[in-house]
Amino acid sequence: MTAAWLSGSGAIPPDHTATREPAASVAVVDLDGLADVDFGDTENELTRRGKLHTDVYACGPTLAGHETVSPVFVDDRLVLLWVGDPVRTPEGVATGTPLSEVHEHYPGARLLDAPHGTYRFDGLLAREGDRAYLFLHDGRTVRKIIAGYAAWAQRAFDEGHSPC
Repeated sequence: MTAAWLSGSGAIPPDHTATREPAASVAVVDLDGLADVDFGDTENELTRRGKLHTDVYACGPTLAGHETVSPVFVDDRLVLLWVGDPVRTPEGVATGTPLSEVHEHYPGARLLDAPHGTYRFDGLLAREGDRAYLFLHDGRTVRKIIAGYAAWAQRAFDEGHSPC
């Protein structure tokens, strides 16, 4: 299962830096996915539609036009998206958002404590049905957002997986 988990995760290549996008072009990740990329899509379907690139230097496939998004596939299906700035939720939460704002937008989010003795971030899990946002934070601000199926988001937190 770990091999399946890791096999579908992309990241920014080490010699590449993300570029800031104009506010009007900022991508939004919701509980269905991104524009034209939905949770549950297969790797083959996304590749055929030109949304998934498997031939770039990264630790896995990457999404076309989304340099700060790492897709996670399990059994050939998209289950999670690890997103970084400038991608935001529909409520405007992004990397760097103060936790007080996250609590305002997601008052039912459940607190998750990282295991002691690890270098992992604590989390807030905002669940809606079988989908969720997992906001990893440093106690003050959001450091990373994971969106997708709630069970896989919880598992990513519990097991300490990263996109690479």
